[in-house]
Amino acid sequence: MHSNIIDVAKKAGVSIATVSRVINESDKVKPETRKKVQAVIDELKYTPNPAARGLIMRRTEAIGLLLPDLHGEFFSEVIRGADEAVQAKGYHLIVSSSHNDSKEIEAALRFMRGRVDGIIVMSPQVNSDILLANLPKSVPVVLLNCRISNPHYDTIMTDGFGGAKEMTNYLLELGHTQIAVITGGENNIESQERLRGFHSALTEHNVTPDRALEFRGSFTEESGYEAAREILRLNSRPTAIFAFNDSMAIGAIKAIREEGLKIPDDVSVCGFDDIPVAKYLSPSLTSVAVPIHDLGVMAVNRVFDRLHKKTKGAAAHMFVSTTLSIRSSCKKINIMLNQGKEEQVA
Repeated sequence: MHSNIIDVAKKAGVSIATVSRVINESDKVKPETRKKVQAVIDELKYTPNPAARGLIMRRTEAIGLLLPDLHGEFFSEVIRGADEAVQAKGYHLIVSSSHNDSKEIEAALRFMRGRVDGIIVMSPQVNSDILLANLPKSVPVVLLNCRISNPHYDTIMTDGFGGAKEMTNYLLELGHTQIAVITGGENNIESQERLRGFHSALTEHNVTPDRALEFRGSFTEESGYEAAREILRLNSRPTAIFAFNDSMAIGAIKAIREEGLKIPDDVSVCGFDDIPVAKYLSPSLTSVAVPIHDLGVMAVNRVFDRLHKKTKGAAAHMFVSTTLSIRSSCKKINIMLNQGKEEQVA
């Protein structure tokens, strides 16, 4: 028969409240009493009931993670990082998807209310009104790549502008001036920042951005495939395709191969995020590297800082830099004028 908290209290000669304080590491217990109670807990092999402990501490020992989607390696890496971080704290992770729908965001937040001690939200559709209406201010909230500036919420943003600008500079240095881009959704903040970085690099190199070379995707392989098919039907084929995430780059690669073209000999291709599979593609994919796993870890650690009052005051806004992972899907070209035509020379 399993021992309970009453058994521990009787054997240690203390109250149930004192045993509870020892279990919850309260500083209101004398060292000698704590030592005596802990010895009885060890002797009886008593394990506190998580639900009961949660009621006593007003803690659920769970952290919520709300993502726009659960499909793909990017979200898998965020989940992996967050899960490792919460497990290291003895907590559990509750994951949900909003599918970029405001009603589903509200439903997920209502479900998590009272079931989690803190929430990490990554969704382009979330806003302060939705959060304030569905969560008490006492619940720590950390936002990943969300366009919200609110004193209640910490934010973590990746440098989409800088990453895209650096990648575009790299393509320009290779000789590419006809660069097609595959963007994300119209209202997606990450896509907007990457497009802004792309335009900035072109302008600084005196290359006029060509809106006809901008094709909208939705961060999926299928949308990258369809966009690339449109790109390849252009009268003047671009020498490079920059997809705003690796999933769309993978779809673009399939479309290029179906046309009988070679990468990078006929078309250079690059992506964004540097998901784990990128380096195993053939050719390996050049990409803007985002520390995806670390985003999950950083968000969880920030939630715990708020839970344990290590961080006080106004919300913090953290910025995560990117780097380039240069691989073999892009090549240098030379453009020469030959009888009025541009001719690519390997």
